Amino acid sequence: MESISISVIDAIIIVVYLVFIIWWGLRHGKSSDAGSYFLAGRTMPWWVVGLSLFAASISSTTLIGQSGDSYSTGIAVFNYNLTGVVVMVFFATFLLPLYIKSKIFTIPEFLEKRFDKRSRYYFSAICIIGNIFLDAAGALYAAALIIKLMFPSASLGLIIVIFAILAASYTIPGGLSSAINAELIQAVILIAGSVILTCACFANGGGEYLAGLLAADDTSVKLIRPLNDPSTPWLGLIIGMPVSGIYFWANNQTLVQRVLSAKSVDEGRKGVMFNGFLTLVTLFIIIIPGLVARHHFPVSEYPAMSTPDNVYPMMVLKLLPTGIIGVMLSALLAALTSTLSAILNSTSTLFTMDFYAKAHPEADSKHLVKVGKIAALAIIVIAAVWAPNIGRFGSLLKYYQEMLSYIAPPIVAAFLLGMFSKRVNADGAFTGLLTGLAMAVVMLFFRHRIFGDLHFLLIIPILLAFSMMAIYIASLFKPAPSAEKLADTTFRRADFRAETLALKSVPFYKNYRVWGAALLAACALILILFA
Repeated sequence: MESISISVIDAIIIVVYLVFIIWWGLRHGKSSDAGSYFLAGRTMPWWVVGLSLFAASISSTTLIGQSGDSYSTGIAVFNYNLTGVVVMVFFATFLLPLYIKSKIFTIPEFLEKRFDKRSRYYFSAICIIGNIFLDAAGALYAAALIIKLMFPSASLGLIIVIFAILAASYTIPGGLSSAINAELIQAVILIAGSVILTCACFANGGGEYLAGLLAADDTSVKLIRPLNDPSTPWLGLIIGMPVSGIYFWANNQTLVQRVLSAKSVDEGRKGVMFNGFLTLVTLFIIIIPGLVARHHFPVSEYPAMSTPDNVYPMMVLKLLPTGIIGVMLSALLAALTSTLSAILNSTSTLFTMDFYAKAHPEADSKHLVKVGKIAALAIIVIAAVWAPNIGRFGSLLKYYQEMLSYIAPPIVAAFLLGMFSKRVNADGAFTGLLTGLAMAVVMLFFRHRIFGDLHFLLIIPILLAFSMMAIYIASLFKPAPSAEKLADTTFRRADFRAETLALKSVPFYKNYRVWGAALLAACALILILFA
């Protein structure tokens, strides 16, 4: 791709933003004890939780990956976000109360409370590996792509190291509180910048181009695709995406950790719902602009656009005027650095609380904070070393989706059965998780021999069903778990009915279920409009 220079004004804006976000994060850091460092003292209100979730979830796979996929295949990639919103409602209603009531620091810790420490250690290890090699490395690689457009002669490795230092500079000293407070600023910049870019995309014939696609009922503006669609077959929307969505939103330490910082179950639920509304907006400020970019940058004139990861940076650098480019690049860097800081904090939490604290029960709170900081430093170094290898997978979205489709099913199976079945026990869960690991290894090397060209979204439910069978059947060979294991870790209809009665006296605008119903209605409307 050709070099694209930016003005001195834009460069100053970017530098000022980077300096400000480091100062802001450090200013709001809390590291006096483990509760403050890893969970921000569990004091966050719903709107902070929601904005933090949005900033942390708008990762490289969303901004760069989804806009590029929209350019290549149309808006069907938004189905991941749409399904994710439905999953958020399910998560907030049924799963989140169990997480918060059990007073956990990490999601793997919940597995120990429900099953035993074997499941906790296994899942924590999987999370750490995934966070480093999928999420952290992906965010660093995406940041490097943008800088390479402006400085093509710059070393990819050097750029990655610079961004690693940037995110680590405030996350490691200040912990989750630093990350969340930085994410509040980043979320605002991200939304404002994306709105500006959307307006630029619709100018100079972009709006007419989209109107023409809608009038022609073009496939690219359809969310529901044929079963043989190579991007998102309609059946995958029903049976595949919800599984990866549950893993991403309900089992992902990076995101759930923000909800665990809420000062109550109700505040956490409302924060998740608020994030759901923001996520729906991505159709109009990320996905559709990627599609409209076809009008501005056809592949015939811009051969580099055949590489999906180049689409979003090209829109920013070519469509926006001086000054606004700096703001928009700051918004993009906001997404990347917020994601990276979120991953750093959550992964160091996993290592510290799930491994070090268990191996050293005598360690006090301040010592655990010190270990967490050292762990975060090691994590960012490993991610920076691996990041340059992501280019071998073709695109960020392909890299992330393919890896996630192998990891998610057995984890989701263990959580769902653990929460909704009182018969499943520790031996069953651990057997299912090990079986899932074996399947993931087999899939990595022999997927095409086993399933041929079957879309990965259609493979996911097969792996989920296999894992569930393994967990349940293995559980039958040992006694049912004790009542102590089931307390605060399994769904109870009596609790749900009691909550229903209590909510009758709550004003509708404060009722999280009303928020959830509104979200589901909005999802249905979007699906109908773009069916």
